[in-house]
Amino acid sequence: MDTREFNKIAGAVLTALLLIFGTATFIDIQMRHKKPAKPGYELPVQTTTAAETSQPAAAAGVNFQEIAGLLQNASPEAGQAAFKRCSTCHTPEKGGRNMTGPNLWGIVGRPKGSQEGFNYSAAIKEKGGEWTYEDLANFIHNPRAFIPGNKMAFAGIRDNAEIADLLAYLRTLSDNPPPLPSN
Repeated sequence: MDTREFNKIAGAVLTALLLIFGTATFIDIQMRHKKPAKPGYELPVQTTTAAETSQPAAAAGVNFQEIAGLLQNASPEAGQAAFKRCSTCHTPEKGGRNMTGPNLWGIVGRPKGSQEGFNYSAAIKEKGGEWTYEDLANFIHNPRAFIPGNKMAFAGIRDNAEIADLLAYLRTLSDNPPPLPSN
């Protein structure tokens, strides 16, 4: 290999390096901008006040007066269709087995956290009282807001008419259904 060939190769390598580093430097100069005072992105966060967390039914945002009015003419058949989403975790049959969630036969008027053989979360056990139509409506609308700390993974139903239909269906799951609430 003679000197000329070596010079050609060395010149080509140096030209390639100059082109690579020169282009990167040129782009860096063109794209210069001020660095933000605080790096990163600010994400929108919804904050809750102490008053909102102390009133879970209000935080759930359900209008029970509207649901009570809708419940008078609600369709248990439509509620049974809506219950299909619930059937992945709950059974509706009398004497049915507990699954991921408890059996829902006789749920209206039953004490909270009382289904035999089901391991309820501490939050539901501590809630106390019976499952009224209003409590069920709030729970179905937003389980996490109505009973914070419960284990139910369901996000809830936002449509009041669908909640009323589902409550009408749950009412049929009893030998002695409780009377409908008056609006």
